Amino acid sequence: MPLPHKPAGRLVSFEGSEGAGKSTQIARLAAQFQQAGREVVTTREPGGTEIGEQIRNLLVHNSKGDEMCAETELLLFAAARAQLVREVIAPALLRGAIVLSDRFLDSSTVYQGIGRNLAADPVSQINRFAVGNVMPDLTVVLDVPEEVSLARLKRRASGLPDRMERQNVEFYRKVREGYLVLARGLPERFVLLDGTQPEDVIERRIRAELAARLGC
Repeated sequence: MPLPHKPAGRLVSFEGSEGAGKSTQIARLAAQFQQAGREVVTTREPGGTEIGEQIRNLLVHNSKGDEMCAETELLLFAAARAQLVREVIAPALLRGAIVLSDRFLDSSTVYQGIGRNLAADPVSQINRFAVGNVMPDLTVVLDVPEEVSLARLKRRASGLPDRMERQNVEFYRKVREGYLVLARGLPERFVLLDGTQPEDVIERRIRAELAARLGC
């Protein structure tokens, strides 16, 4: 579903390593917008649709997941994203809703492109094919050191670690560096925040950026 040049809604994506605090800040922000009477749609990647959730299960929990090659991983993420954009995000933006997405196309740029060492050009082309002309109005990157990311994952673990949680510290170092490069290279779209700050402080910074950049 293509969007007009300036749809009524706004898409805000949240990025960062595992355990960076994205879901916490999305929930806080959604509650504030709802209290203000705005329609808010929250979603996640991979997932957010019935098809996407099935792909998520394949990517994260499949017993043969550790045998998955990087190219397959990239294409599965893109497939889930394409469905999410057309089924959920684009219709919401056309209605004028605020969409808060836990990850979007930048995750593939970093996790599969940099973390998995895939070439940048095909990753970019597949990303853009999946999203069409639906791009975030603002992307919030919550930056945490790789040691902090892994420590938070261990604290929140309630069972066997999933496929992404089993990655080593070197993988998360590359992921963090990838996000830093993206955020610093595209300051007009990205907001880079210290994810080790208190949650209330991070929330206030995000609200201030949304007000200043998007007027919401």
